[in-house]
Amino acid sequence: MTQDTRHPSAAARIAAFARDFDASRLSPSQRHLCGRSLADTYGVGVAGRNEHAPQAALDYLSKAGLLLPADSPAPSASSASLWGRSERAAPEIAAWWNGIAGHVLDYDDVTVPMVGHPSVALWPALLALAESRDLPGARVASAFVVGLEVICKLSHGMARNHYAKGWHSTASIGALGATVACAHLLALSETQLTHALGLAVAQVAGSRENVGTEGKSFQAGHAGAVAVRAASLAESGFEAGPGAIDGPFGYLRLYADGADVAPWLETLGQSPLELEASGLDVKQYPMCYATHCALDAILDLQATHKLGLQDVASVEVSTSRGALIPLIHPHARSGLEGKFSMPYAMAAALADGAVRLRSFTDLAVARPELQAFMAKVDARETDQPASRPWAEVTLHLRDGSLLKNKVETLRGSARKPLSDAELAAKLEDCLQWGGSRAGGDALLQQCLALPTLNGRAAVAALQSLALAN
Repeated sequence: MTQDTRHPSAAARIAAFARDFDASRLSPSQRHLCGRSLADTYGVGVAGRNEHAPQAALDYLSKAGLLLPADSPAPSASSASLWGRSERAAPEIAAWWNGIAGHVLDYDDVTVPMVGHPSVALWPALLALAESRDLPGARVASAFVVGLEVICKLSHGMARNHYAKGWHSTASIGALGATVACAHLLALSETQLTHALGLAVAQVAGSRENVGTEGKSFQAGHAGAVAVRAASLAESGFEAGPGAIDGPFGYLRLYADGADVAPWLETLGQSPLELEASGLDVKQYPMCYATHCALDAILDLQATHKLGLQDVASVEVSTSRGALIPLIHPHARSGLEGKFSMPYAMAAALADGAVRLRSFTDLAVARPELQAFMAKVDARETDQPASRPWAEVTLHLRDGSLLKNKVETLRGSARKPLSDAELAAKLEDCLQWGGSRAGGDALLQQCLALPTLNGRAAVAALQSLALAN
């Protein structure tokens, strides 16, 4: 790919869009969507705070002297909160740790074009900066929209092949969108923003080889840390290559086989914004999104026909071409492996009548009856491509009969969103799993109030809910 000097670079196009986007442009319904996304991301982060990965990360930070202790007499004005904990850290460290906690359960939201999780790359970085500098909540909301816009536009042009080759797009695309979001939040100039993107490309990583391990959540946290670091360095005058995205040795050449994203970047900021056009799919089940249509289908069959594990001889799952790529553990042995296993999803749904946070302890996955049943689940892709997830489940019952159900519109998706009450119920389950006694509706309402508050007050209110006991 040779840079055409007659036209602005990809970084310059992105920078001009991010610089010109104004918070006043957001409608009440768009601000509402931002608040829902923040609530989901923060709630899932609180649910994940006590898991092994964030605890190991906390131990590392403590040994490295990177934490402000809980009993510090006066928190530094340049520090940010660790979600659901009393410790604080520098913004890029807080973004990293909060991203780990927010992704370790694989319960955070998804956008289809990205083949990944945008909000966990965006919100930890944005809240860390907003809190540390006490920036306006309205600007934080617009920064989220800007970051999501960039993530989706890049994803439309490159994400499918990028993901199929083994990149973890939550990290490898999310870091770029989060960097632009942070740069917008800090009101960087177009030149500074271009440098920030170059600095982000210098750090971008994330492999699907880490799927089913704690390394996956590290990569999500790394995306936020990359963003805070890149935007802050650019603000301080640190420079980088202007062709880092689409230059001859840039990101698109190295990470996406030279994909042409220019047509998509030309639509940046056009109505409808990606917040509404692609939207956010809120997970109902704390496991890989590739299982969710099949879970909707089997749980509907189970509820209608009053089935248990003992009633089913075998299960067939059919889905679109490429849909099973993330499901790399056909016979799960641990809780993390279970999150990326279609056989475990089907077995747990039949055994328990639900798939919840408690379904993914190591003990839950190790149940002998579920270990035996996983071999009876056959998941196959068809030749049919799909722009949206779908799955058909066929149950072969022990009495010789067959039951089928096909799901093409997922509950919780942007096309069939959860109501605020349904989202609040998920949040309450998350808060309780994380050890908080606060209500899910209280968390949702606090997040919806973000545009009316400054960063420190907004985060303090969220922390008071997470720490309620």
